[in-house]
Amino acid sequence: MRKHPRLSFLLLSTACLAGGALVATPLSAAPEQAEPPSAQAPATLAAPEVTKVPVGYLKQEVKRPIPLSRLNVEPEDYGIAGAEMALKDNNTTGRFTKQEFTLDVERVAVGGDAVAALQRLVDSGHRFILVDAPAETLLALSDSVKGKDVLLFNVRAEDEELRQEECRANVLHTAPDRYMLADALAEYLVWKKWQRWFVVKGPFPEDLAYLEAIRRAAKRFGGTIVEEREYKETPGARRSDTGQQQIQQQMPIFTQGAPSYDVLVVADEKEVFGPYLPFRTWDPRPVAGTAGLVAMSWHPAHEQWGATQMQNRFQRLANRFMWPVDYQAWIAVRAIGEGTTRARSADFAPVNALIRSQDLNLAAFKGQKVTFRSWDGQLRQPIIVTGPDLPVSVSPQEGFLHEEAEVDTLGVDQPETKCKFK
Repeated sequence: MRKHPRLSFLLLSTACLAGGALVATPLSAAPEQAEPPSAQAPATLAAPEVTKVPVGYLKQEVKRPIPLSRLNVEPEDYGIAGAEMALKDNNTTGRFTKQEFTLDVERVAVGGDAVAALQRLVDSGHRFILVDAPAETLLALSDSVKGKDVLLFNVRAEDEELRQEECRANVLHTAPDRYMLADALAEYLVWKKWQRWFVVKGPFPEDLAYLEAIRRAAKRFGGTIVEEREYKETPGARRSDTGQQQIQQQMPIFTQGAPSYDVLVVADEKEVFGPYLPFRTWDPRPVAGTAGLVAMSWHPAHEQWGATQMQNRFQRLANRFMWPVDYQAWIAVRAIGEGTTRARSADFAPVNALIRSQDLNLAAFKGQKVTFRSWDGQLRQPIIVTGPDLPVSVSPQEGFLHEEAEVDTLGVDQPETKCKFK
């Protein structure tokens, strides 16, 4: 997965309510008229019972190549820290609604039994569970609890099949899929009138999936792919040998001879070669896609719409920046909190219904409330288009219209969905 640092923070003020009981005593009473001591004692009011709302987090460990940049090494608490901050947000409101949210994490080792881990969470009373796992694991988990009062939140996998041919009724997606990310980038490139794209792709399945998303986006928004070129060589020893001079010579030669183009779009999700392309292409052109100018759900320098508070608070909690999966986990737990608070219950049916409702009032620090699409369970949300240090724009772009909501120009719209919930 592509990794880019990000941070998040939301300052919520807290207050305490204190109550007292005034006990009236008679001004005068004869000894023989005095009530027994037990009758004179003030009645004790039982405190309202606190409703427990357990939230699960299932994290499947996977083998990932060492990233080319040390800045993109994945933190140990990636995703989990975002869920923990949302838990604090939920409990701030929960103090007044007599609801207490807890987070229980199940870590599954590489090759471990994720289904068994999910079953442990379900057996211990968890009905709302975040899943940080690859697509095949998510599908196995979903099928294992089919027909049960369990709702899974996909906070990691970007595979569009999970929202289309392989969509599941018991899964909601806070992670954007590749179609949404490619559409967000394409809208900005077309808005800039950078409509001629030279596409460089890697050989891995993830690269080809992103390539397909770029092809689709070009057709939707008026981009033209002038050439597709595959990178087949393996550069150096990834961060360890003295290969900088070799790379400096290799990348210009690799990108030489392309037809006239406005921007080089790279499809390299494993980061085998993509990060080497900016500033090394034969022609002086911007680089976008999985390197250079990228589309993502969150960026640590995003500050609009109150995001600065979110960023600062997350940094104090986790001692690092907020990354996309942190944000995607945060918003999943916040959706659970919003649904539970509004339902005034922890019962599965009303909370599930409120989370899926188009009236869900969930602030996301992106200038508009976000909701889940009824046709595929995908969270509709604006996407940040950003360079390494600063956001460049936010899609949907001005001028890309939709009959219902402009944010639905990103990804698969209802008329074109292939989702038939299983």
